Amino acid sequence: FYRLLFTTLLTIPLFLYQKNVKFEISNISFPHFMYMICLGLILGAHFSLWVTSLKFTSVASSVILVTAHPMIVGLLAHFLYNERLSFLSTVGIIISITGLIILVYGNYGFATTWVDNFEGNLLAFTGGVAFGVYILAARKIRKTVAISTFTYTTVVYSAASIALFGMCLTTKTRIYPLGLESYLIILLMAAVSGIFGHTLYNWSLKYVRASTASVSLLGEPIGSTLLAFIIPWINQVPSIFTLIGGFFILLGIYLAIRDCYKRYT
Repeated sequence: FYRLLFTTLLTIPLFLYQKNVKFEISNISFPHFMYMICLGLILGAHFSLWVTSLKFTSVASSVILVTAHPMIVGLLAHFLYNERLSFLSTVGIIISITGLIILVYGNYGFATTWVDNFEGNLLAFTGGVAFGVYILAARKIRKTVAISTFTYTTVVYSAASIALFGMCLTTKTRIYPLGLESYLIILLMAAVSGIFGHTLYNWSLKYVRASTASVSLLGEPIGSTLLAFIIPWINQVPSIFTLIGGFFILLGIYLAIRDCYKRYT
């Protein structure tokens, strides 16, 4: 909740700073506005399901299941948007997911028992499905509706924040106080992951196919690994599983994006 709230608060000034802000607001029809509200609810569901899954299952199972969305997105985009998956794109997606499995399971190991982690695995997989649905729906509106990225994200993030706040109240989750350090960490997550991560990602959905955008997100584990190695106070040396898995992930992403580039240039 706080991550999306802080991201929204950081996005609103960027939205209001736009020269054509009045035109942007008036350009949103009521159906499109409600469509974006629904997208916010789906995004909020993704975060709540995935984060909750980490209480019940291993990091390995959670990460792999929640990032399995390229398969779902690629298949549905093929039929819904006529974004045909070529052989090369399909191979790229499969190679990337294989690399992800090598990277995550190699570093974290297999879950102890399936029964103990069934609830967590189900939450993670459902969170991945929710994000897959979000990608497909966001691709449609970003491609067809003439609004800026900050207008779009302000509406979507606001809806997600309100939805998660309602869930916190419903489940009686303590949201205050968390401590200054926690708020600062979440603020950094909002600024870096929210503004420079998700917001740029939502911008890209206007220009690239849903399947390409989806598979590109499998590069996240590689980015986090590099940061963990570079940042002095973390300084985690990548394992052999990280290097091998990372290679396959990057290879798969390259194949999928290269195919997309060839088909649209």
